[in-house]
Amino acid sequence: MGIVRNQSIKNSIYFYIGLAFGALSTIIFYPHAFNSNPEHWGLLQIIVAYSIVISTVSHLGSPKTLIRFFPKVKDKHQLITLTFLIPAVGFLLVLLFFILFKDIIFSLFEPEIGRFDKYEDFVVEMKTYSLLKLNIHLVFLLISFLSFFEVLSALSRSLLKTTIPIFLKEVFLKGMSIVLLFLHWFNYIDFQLFLNLYISLYLVMILILSFSIFSKFQYKITFKFDDIESKRLLRFGLYVLGGGASAMLVSKVDMIMIQKFLGFKQVAFYTIAFFIGNVVRVPGRAIGSIATPLIAKAWERNDISEIKDIYIKSSINQLLVGGLIFLGVWLNIYDGLSLLPEKFQGGTLVVLFIALSQLFNVATGVNGQIIVNSKYYKFDLYSNFILLCITLFANWIFIPESSPLSSYHIVGINGAAFATALSVLVFNTMKLIFLYIKMGIQPFTFNTIKAIVLILIVYLSIDNITFPENVFYSLPLRFLLLFALYLPLMLLFKISEDINKIVNEVWNKYFRISIK
Repeated sequence: MGIVRNQSIKNSIYFYIGLAFGALSTIIFYPHAFNSNPEHWGLLQIIVAYSIVISTVSHLGSPKTLIRFFPKVKDKHQLITLTFLIPAVGFLLVLLFFILFKDIIFSLFEPEIGRFDKYEDFVVEMKTYSLLKLNIHLVFLLISFLSFFEVLSALSRSLLKTTIPIFLKEVFLKGMSIVLLFLHWFNYIDFQLFLNLYISLYLVMILILSFSIFSKFQYKITFKFDDIESKRLLRFGLYVLGGGASAMLVSKVDMIMIQKFLGFKQVAFYTIAFFIGNVVRVPGRAIGSIATPLIAKAWERNDISEIKDIYIKSSINQLLVGGLIFLGVWLNIYDGLSLLPEKFQGGTLVVLFIALSQLFNVATGVNGQIIVNSKYYKFDLYSNFILLCITLFANWIFIPESSPLSSYHIVGINGAAFATALSVLVFNTMKLIFLYIKMGIQPFTFNTIKAIVLILIVYLSIDNITFPENVFYSLPLRFLLLFALYLPLMLLFKISEDINKIVNEVWNKYFRISIK
């Protein structure tokens, strides 16, 4: 248990360092490094988005299959060899598919002149499209790198070495990306070299992770698979593939469709606004990772009462923390965006839609974790597929200029954000209803209403105050006032038993003052 605890602490540290690096690169370095050519940033995002989605298909669910069956298989070498062979075969199938349908695939990216208001924008888009065709080999390199890195990460976790893959993804990759962005920003390297070096980082990660694993684990290649229940592995792998591919495509479909309808440049503008709004989901990831093993143990005992308790507590705690982050984002949105280069200062509606949808997402608690760890786990696959259909349809409707909500400026990247928000709303509502029907549990209580009232009171109080016009004064003042109002009122209303208990313990320990 000591090893698990130590690694959990390290993983949490790496995760928050990665979050800080991601914020620095997305909000500061990317906009300034690509200020003169935002379409290049959009191209990078599209390359990464497609590579992630396709790699999820090409590895055919082998990483999760490895984790699932590693403790059960006697001959580990057989399983490892098989999980390395599967993505290799999957990659060859993807490559063959591309060779056969290359012209059709490229036509999906080709700009249409009628979708651009200015001819100059069309020319820029055509140049970026040509650059994509020129660098298509990098897409396939990245697909293969991502596939094998995920398999190696799964093997590392199976060997109870969880920290190294997380360090590489959260700290190494994001940290080195900042270095490359800095070099590109000050014209030490051009975009082509930046792109080559960025893709190469994934190869470096594979080499480091491979050395970490195989320097201590004596692996023997074997092509005998007599110790493996192939049908069982295949069945599980296909299930994982279906759910994983759907979920991954859902997370990238807005960006992909923005490129198709609006061009590479708009992808760059959308990315930054989406990142800012998506920060609200952070407490959900943190609390979810803690709650998942507790839910799994409760399911082993079939303790519905404990699951309900975790469900309610996760909901209110996530809502309170998410509400604080939401207020911090939205109350400072105009001042925050003013710090960016002028062409990146739009997208306020994108931030609003994404932030609100993620606030609802965290407010619904750990509904996904409850379903996945239950006997109803197949619902996760079905719901992800439904979500994918809704997301595709919504983006198709709301992104084009003909959007039914165009009179409300819900079109283009605003339409994409609205489509995403709508999908998140429907998806979580489905899970809420499913859990209530199947298990008779739901996460909302009277404290949920108190939390919503708290968020509204604090928002209206601060929004009606006039702050100095200088952003370097107004930003810290708003944040100070936000914390000064939100935290005492949250404790006074006694909304969360857990939060009040933690604060009381801290105050007792350091100040010998008990908060009642």
